[in-house]
Amino acid sequence: MLILSAVLAIFVYGMIAAMLGTILPDLSSRFQLSPKQNGTIALSQAIGLVIASISVGPLIDNHGVKTGLVLGLAVISLALFLLPKSSSYGQVVMYLFLLGLGGGIIVTAANDLGNAISQGHSGTALNLLNLFFGLGGLATPFVSANFLQRDSHKLCYLAAILTVITLGVNVATAMPGPSGAQSFQLSGVGELLGNPALWLLSLFLFLYVASEVGVWNWLVQHLIAQGIPESRALNILSLGFALGLLIGRVAVSPILISISGLTVTLASAVLMMFTTYFMLQTKDPKLAGLLVFLAGVSMAPVFPTTLAIAGGVFPRMTGTALGIVITFGWVGLAVSSRIIGTIGGGDARRLKKALLLLPGMAMLMIAVNLVLHGFISGK
Repeated sequence: MLILSAVLAIFVYGMIAAMLGTILPDLSSRFQLSPKQNGTIALSQAIGLVIASISVGPLIDNHGVKTGLVLGLAVISLALFLLPKSSSYGQVVMYLFLLGLGGGIIVTAANDLGNAISQGHSGTALNLLNLFFGLGGLATPFVSANFLQRDSHKLCYLAAILTVITLGVNVATAMPGPSGAQSFQLSGVGELLGNPALWLLSLFLFLYVASEVGVWNWLVQHLIAQGIPESRALNILSLGFALGLLIGRVAVSPILISISGLTVTLASAVLMMFTTYFMLQTKDPKLAGLLVFLAGVSMAPVFPTTLAIAGGVFPRMTGTALGIVITFGWVGLAVSSRIIGTIGGGDARRLKKALLLLPGMAMLMIAVNLVLHGFISGK
């Protein structure tokens, strides 16, 4: 039941991570939104993620992961039921903020639970757990394009019902309380914040999430601008990128038993640099789908493996450490979405230019990983 609870929670987060990119064309049409307003909507979700992840760590360390999972799933359910009732741009911004708030809570809590039950193989366990993120991310655009005729109202209600079911499972599941070794202690904050590894891991995840969410939120818009039909673009996002994340995490799990997480994430960053660049250079749907799939595979290990590295470096106050690292990831989401939306404007060439931030951030990830590798190896 602990594994089921964590898996369902991560699946829900995968659904809502792909939600904005899936419904953004419909929202833009319904409310006549500009690209800058689209960027603001993405920013509001990112702010919710940041607030949640920076504050939920101490809550989890002191009261256990169940408190975080139940609270986060309840907030997501509320946001998904309210979003289809939006009658203005301002309401959309508010409900996406709530969606981000709930998402930030459950992603920290679910990964902390996965880390706790991994029995010494946290890298493998968290990659297997987070493959359900890829499955949730695949399901949202795929179901929308192929079964719901891109009806954003029906999609939100379906996701809300699945979230309520997940909430019921988590309420019914007995979960371990906080251990003494992991509980939040004010006296340990200085030692935690003074460790350079915390900030290097935070910067690495900042760059990664900025890149991944850039794909989730803007790939469909980019493909449509290249002349690819919206339904085909949604399928490229689901059967390309999301499926790549899913398969990549299955494939890397046994590799992490014998190869260090730092080495795996370095290889991922190198592959990201090439795949994200080349996927922006084609207008052919088949080639775009293949390149987007390869980009998903290359990105797949980064998020869970980085959290596994953080869990190993910080065996005490783990929830707080994970919360800080994940928070910087959401800051990356906010920054990239705003910049891409502003640079992209309403012109296809400008959006393509803005999306070149993705391979650029992968180059920076390589540099940060090498510094982190030297620091941890030196210890």
